[in-house]
Amino acid sequence: MSLFKKIFSKEKKENLDKGLEKSKASFFDKMSKAVAGKAKVDEEVLDDLEDVLVSSDVGVTTTIKIINRIEERVARDKYLGTDELNKILREEIAALLSETNTGEGTEISVPEDKKPYVIMVVGVNGVGKTTTIGKLAYQFKQNGKKVVLGAADTFRAAAIDQLQIWADRTGVPIIKQKMGSDPASVAFDTIQHAVKTGADVVLIDTAGRLHNKVNLMKELSKVKRVMQKTVADAPHEVLLVLDGSTGQNAFEQAKQFTAATEVTSLAVTKLDGTAKGGVVIGISDQFKIPVKYIGVGEGVEDLQVFNKFEFVDSFFK
Repeated sequence: MSLFKKIFSKEKKENLDKGLEKSKASFFDKMSKAVAGKAKVDEEVLDDLEDVLVSSDVGVTTTIKIINRIEERVARDKYLGTDELNKILREEIAALLSETNTGEGTEISVPEDKKPYVIMVVGVNGVGKTTTIGKLAYQFKQNGKKVVLGAADTFRAAAIDQLQIWADRTGVPIIKQKMGSDPASVAFDTIQHAVKTGADVVLIDTAGRLHNKVNLMKELSKVKRVMQKTVADAPHEVLLVLDGSTGQNAFEQAKQFTAATEVTSLAVTKLDGTAKGGVVIGISDQFKIPVKYIGVGEGVEDLQVFNKFEFVDSFFK
């Protein structure tokens, strides 16, 4: 079976292709300049390729790993033509992503043995956190799941209002209190409601401020502790939402949040409006946390399960 066997639906694959267009065009424009007039992959080509990967927001650490892998292949095969470089990059990046991501799913789903399955969503304001929650709620509901939203970002009235809009749009209940309320109290009420009503999935929004990491750490820890009074192993997932269009800034946010709480999965949004799609590769590799979802458009279906094979296939198509 081919490593890159098509497993996405045609429509999803087209959306992914379209969402990565800017990243792909920018990358291949740089690549074509790097190998112009060269027939063989040599030291100079690898130096230029290193610059291409770094400038495509793959990140220095991950870029060095990729270059080292290609150098090993050059040493082993003695001669590699530049016409093979695209195929080799595709294979090596897929292999690198395999170390962190299972990457074989295509549909948004939750484990059947955890009910309710509690997802605590973290991330700074403006990265698409609330939109991601709304799109997840919609897709879970479309898959027959009973969903409850918890508006535990009580720091901003706008955050509660935005989540209410998504609750109305998707037709799922929202548990909220007034601005300035204790986030842990909102999370507790949400879990209680979910258990009482037999909900399958709980999505808890949290405050997105990073100005004081110690306060953030305390707040998220308290939210977790209070949820565990009702569901002992909650949250089952801590999903960090990152804005892919910010490139290296997304790395910094990942660093801050992984230091403040135990992040178990990532969602990288806004990839359709940027040429910085390479950031997905670097973040996945450096933080050893699986990228679970990627946002490749405005539509509710454009939040996709991250599948490493389909991603690499679209990027290097």
